[in-house]
Amino acid sequence: MNERKRKSATERKEEIIDATLRLAGEIGPDRLTTEDLAREVGISQPGIFRHFPTKGAIWEAVGRHIGKLLKTKMALTQSRKNMPIDNLKKFVIGHLAFIEKTPAIPAILFSRELHAENEHLRAFFASLIASRHKHFSELIQAEVTVGQFKKTLNSDDAAYVILALIQGLAMRWSLNNRNFNLPKEGARLLDLQLEGFMANGEPND
Repeated sequence: MNERKRKSATERKEEIIDATLRLAGEIGPDRLTTEDLAREVGISQPGIFRHFPTKGAIWEAVGRHIGKLLKTKMALTQSRKNMPIDNLKKFVIGHLAFIEKTPAIPAILFSRELHAENEHLRAFFASLIASRHKHFSELIQAEVTVGQFKKTLNSDDAAYVILALIQGLAMRWSLNNRNFNLPKEGARLLDLQLEGFMANGEPND
């Protein structure tokens, strides 16, 4: 007799998180309901709440899942053998490639309704962005120190500019129905931005 295997609580939670990300990318996080999730996963709506007590708890789990995936994927782009500027480029392009494969991310990040209703989720993404800013600032400062970038360049401000490039490009990509290659466009604009950071032969003392 071929009986259907009962999924564990962990497997079911992962399935709900994956479905949330998938549907958020298709219909938007603000329109997504637990009824939609239940239908997508193939369980009852009360079944959703047996694994997550509230809808907010689902979004918090989704946030942690995104953070874990992003940390793992971005770590693969970094190497001590590379120059800081190369690690910066690889990180930014890798970040954009991750967004392209997970299109729900821009919608979640820029959802005022979602963040207004979930302070924990808002704080989580704020800390994630702060972590990215710190990493960018350190890489930029390393290039200032060796004279590759202008000695007058403020690494914190420059890091915010790079973050703005990523966020603005992700928003444009989302609003334009994802009709261009996000990493490729990011690489082009990042090179343009980094050119403005270059020392161009000025002394660094």
